[in-house]
Amino acid sequence: MKQMYDMAIIGGGPGGIGAAVEANILGLKDIILIEKGDNHSQTIRKFYKDNKRVDKDYKGQIISLAGNIDFKDGTKESTLNYFDSLLDNEKIDTAFNSEVESIKKIGEEFYITTSMAGYKAKNVIVAIGTMGKPNKPDYVLPISLKQRINFNLDSCSQGEKILLVGGGNSAAEYAIELSRTNNVTLNYRKNKFTRLNEINEKTLLEYDGQEKLRLRLGMDIVSIENEDGMPKVNFTDGYYTIYDRVVYAIGGTTPVDFLKKCGITLDENNRPEFDENYQTKVKGLYLGGDIAVKSGGSIAMALNHAHHIITHILNQKNR
Repeated sequence: MKQMYDMAIIGGGPGGIGAAVEANILGLKDIILIEKGDNHSQTIRKFYKDNKRVDKDYKGQIISLAGNIDFKDGTKESTLNYFDSLLDNEKIDTAFNSEVESIKKIGEEFYITTSMAGYKAKNVIVAIGTMGKPNKPDYVLPISLKQRINFNLDSCSQGEKILLVGGGNSAAEYAIELSRTNNVTLNYRKNKFTRLNEINEKTLLEYDGQEKLRLRLGMDIVSIENEDGMPKVNFTDGYYTIYDRVVYAIGGTTPVDFLKKCGITLDENNRPEFDENYQTKVKGLYLGGDIAVKSGGSIAMALNHAHHIITHILNQKNR
């Protein structure tokens, strides 16, 4: 903890990288980016299939970028390359494979303890996102089926009978990708999709019509049982089906325990509390990106959060 950083950023996704780059461009020169994974943008690397589309905006909400980063729609590969170039071009210290254990403010300084080292900073931005901790259903998932019930595509192989659960773009893209080599059913509890971009919705409907995959809409799952080592899925229509694998793509949750360890207060709904500048009740401690919105946001939104926070810090500094 010998060096004092002007800014420590927790999380190496687009929001974290955006904050680091904005800070450097706007005049905060001693910056460290701390990420628990072995590289930046872990959500894109882990949850996105090769060549998956990466949108600047989210759910059709067009957002004009306010800062110094010019991000455009692209693919998984072009997006990772773009953020690689941003980190390469700016003078930013990085600490990968470093999971933050706690953040404590003593006087005017933040002490950040990680699994690898400790750091001191004048300001901290927590930009960790939520997808790293996937949502789970309300019903019990049998422990004996742990290997056959997944929250990403890492364990999927070819020739399986797979149930995909979810109604967002990730669920749609998982289903489309898996249907090339598997028998896939996509289950969504609503009667129609409400959150898909036009391309994904059009492709799903075409694939359903061509019997490349099956859409099972307007019904929910009641329970899952172990039937001879396979998931037996019971639906609200009274029918059941036995699958080789069930994959959930139903979003992520706020990491409440971690926020508490950082001294961040929560409201009655376990949502973090912060003001219009994304500053928590601890002066100098900010939230940005998905962690600061209720139901997920876009890369453009996360980049704008970063610009707003850095601008606010500089304004406070110059008073």
